[in-house]
Amino acid sequence: MVFSPNVTEFSFLCNLQKQLSVSLSLHQLFIRTVLYCVGRESSREKKMSTANKQAEQLRQDGNFYFKKDRFGAAIDAYTEAITLCPNVPVYWTNRALCHRKRNDWPKVEEDCRRAIELDNNSVKAHYMLGLALLERLEYVEGVKELQKALDLGRGANPKSYMVDEIWQELAKAKYMEWENAYLTRTWELQSLKEACETALEEKHVLENSELEGFVDESATSHLEQLEALKRLFREAAEADMPTEVPDYLCCKITLDIFRDPVITPSGVTYERSVILDHLQKVGTFDPITREQLDQSQLIPNLAIKEAVEAFLDKHGWAYRAD
Repeated sequence: MVFSPNVTEFSFLCNLQKQLSVSLSLHQLFIRTVLYCVGRESSREKKMSTANKQAEQLRQDGNFYFKKDRFGAAIDAYTEAITLCPNVPVYWTNRALCHRKRNDWPKVEEDCRRAIELDNNSVKAHYMLGLALLERLEYVEGVKELQKALDLGRGANPKSYMVDEIWQELAKAKYMEWENAYLTRTWELQSLKEACETALEEKHVLENSELEGFVDESATSHLEQLEALKRLFREAAEADMPTEVPDYLCCKITLDIFRDPVITPSGVTYERSVILDHLQKVGTFDPITREQLDQSQLIPNLAIKEAVEAFLDKHGWAYRAD
């Protein structure tokens, strides 16, 4: 590190020289100024180093308390660590996790937002913030945060248990979002159907009073209109009815709908975490074609991923298929 004394520091030593009536050359005075700066910087670094060590020890203490389910003690330890080193994101996310265990969602949100300010790529911060927003029934923003956490988690470690956990929470939130919309649409369709049936009935009564001698024809026409109306609303409701997920959108191994599809050189698409697990535990070969396969040969299947997203956007019930 190169030290360059500023004007204030140099002036301070010059004044000190005059007060002490010490005869020093300009060169000697400069050397002493540099030594003064070095000593002060060293003292500052020692204080910072001590604070960092204390904060890290407090984090470890908090981790110990957390494992013992002593969440209050863990919160106190993480809070002390934050006081010493407020710019370390993990201290905030660790404390947020304790608040989550106590279902204190406003504090979870507060700590996670602070962690994200410090590190926008924090998987845990986006994940727990998403959960906190869902608790406030803010589905759109909550889902957005969970999706951000999932994307970050896949990039960092696609086989991590946390990626699967985030997906499960995201799928649950997406399903709830679809279910709420489905119930609203069902109620609206039923109300509209009843209104149309009432209007047809009134029309039928009016026609019977005006068309004497043609009652049979009027009744037949009325029944046909009612049947057409039922058919129309039945077809409208079928769009929300669960069906089978197309095979090409499902992993060949798990048979579940794809989350993060990758394609092999042989042209077979698998769920990334599943094929990685196979390569690690079973062998370095394609489980279907039996051809040699290395992890580096796996390529994201963006076409299938887009098809899955489009299917899920239209058929939210499929989030529950997992």
